[in-house]
Amino acid sequence: MTTAPHHIFADDSLTVAEQAEVLDLGLDMVANPIRKSLQDRSVAVLFDKTSTRTRFSFDVGIYQLGGHPIIVDSGVSQMGKKESYQDTGAVLSRFVDAVVWRTGAHQNLHDMAETATVPIVNALCDDFHPCQILADLLTIKQRKGHLKGVKAVYLGDGANNMANSYMLGFATAGVDITIAAPEGFQPEQRFVDRAQVRADETGATLKVIGEPDVTGADVVITDTWVSMGMDADRDTSALRPFQVTPELMSTAARDAVFMHCLPAYRGYEVAAEVIDGPQSIVFDEAENRLHAQKALLEWLFR
Repeated sequence: MTTAPHHIFADDSLTVAEQAEVLDLGLDMVANPIRKSLQDRSVAVLFDKTSTRTRFSFDVGIYQLGGHPIIVDSGVSQMGKKESYQDTGAVLSRFVDAVVWRTGAHQNLHDMAETATVPIVNALCDDFHPCQILADLLTIKQRKGHLKGVKAVYLGDGANNMANSYMLGFATAGVDITIAAPEGFQPEQRFVDRAQVRADETGATLKVIGEPDVTGADVVITDTWVSMGMDADRDTSALRPFQVTPELMSTAARDAVFMHCLPAYRGYEVAAEVIDGPQSIVFDEAENRLHAQKALLEWLFR
């Protein structure tokens, strides 16, 4: 009897214990980057959207694990146009050992999974970005030494995939997470409710507030105000008070760090003095996409 593949569609595709295993493996990846856990395996890495960190980190990471990355922009393939995602999943499963996919609608992943017999990893969709959250948690664990009880505040646009994943992934790790966003930019209740299930399991606190308050925060996070796929002309004036400034950072914990998944727009969601200052760990965070994703792939093949 064939075992169903373990897909990573969202941050709760991993249990609390599984996420901890992946993060511990990620720390080991930092110390021991070259290994052969994907020896003689091929991984399709598909892109419906542009990418820098995701593309390079998966390409390099699969190679460092001894595997063969097949990087494809979906626009040069038949998928989703002349061929259904279901047929694509069935075909790719005959060729490769896993599929990593950066796509739009979250449903696309489920459509492919109807027929895929290999693991599918969500490398970003409109609802979630679980690989980024694993990298962020790995970065915090490196810096703070632990995750449970760490106080994190995400500011700005809370109605995007990053805010959804911060709620779900951080709650899974036991991190206390607050989404600070103005009315009209707060997360949908269905995502809050889903994250609260994990928060109840781990004892983490989960809050959504309407003011830019980072008092006592250990980690201050933001993201671009116009996320990928959103209307570039939408009115973001309500987000101005949520800009991460030196003054705002001064109200966080004394040893607070600043995180941003990049790309960043200085003078909009964050002041240059913050992202380029001593509290910023954004490039450690970017590097950890490599280690966290390698850990996830090795864990899946285990």
